[in-house]
Amino acid sequence: MQDKRRVGILISGRGSNMAALVEASRSDDCPYEVALVASDRPQAAGLTWAADAGIATFAQSPKGMAKAEYEAKIDAALRDAGVEVIALAGYMRLLSDDFVARWRGRIINIHPSLLPKYKGLDTHQRALAAGDAVAGCSVHIVTEELDGGDVLGQAKVAILPDDTAESLAGRVLIEEHRLYPKILAEFVKR
Repeated sequence: MQDKRRVGILISGRGSNMAALVEASRSDDCPYEVALVASDRPQAAGLTWAADAGIATFAQSPKGMAKAEYEAKIDAALRDAGVEVIALAGYMRLLSDDFVARWRGRIINIHPSLLPKYKGLDTHQRALAAGDAVAGCSVHIVTEELDGGDVLGQAKVAILPDDTAESLAGRVLIEEHRLYPKILAEFVKR
């Protein structure tokens, strides 16, 4: 079996993309293993799922802490776990420029739009309001610019005439679960 790259996953909630990454990592030919799942929300459902799956977890609420102090704790946990690459999977906090600089070129994120369209939040509603025929998701390198790093891969989803933001989000999420493990595997092989 090949040496696998150690990945840390940051989540804020239930972590369905995290679960897709973990499940993919269990294949013998997958080039990465999940070394740590960390969250800014100690009660995040994804932490329970990860622990039940035998993955090490770390939680630190940022409440009452300076951002630098909070990020230093997350950084230390990632480094202590031997993490080489970070995958953001529904992590809803903006990372500081200093944190991104420390991990430059080693953080990727999944975003629910076809970047560069619709950076930030409410992507599905924005695509519907614009009358777009297609939506989708993108995996990109994290930089100091919000959702602005190089796009590594995308998956498109047709927008149906009766779509709501919720129905579109559900179909895009299915594509996220397919796309993210594939792109992370390609990324860690670089």
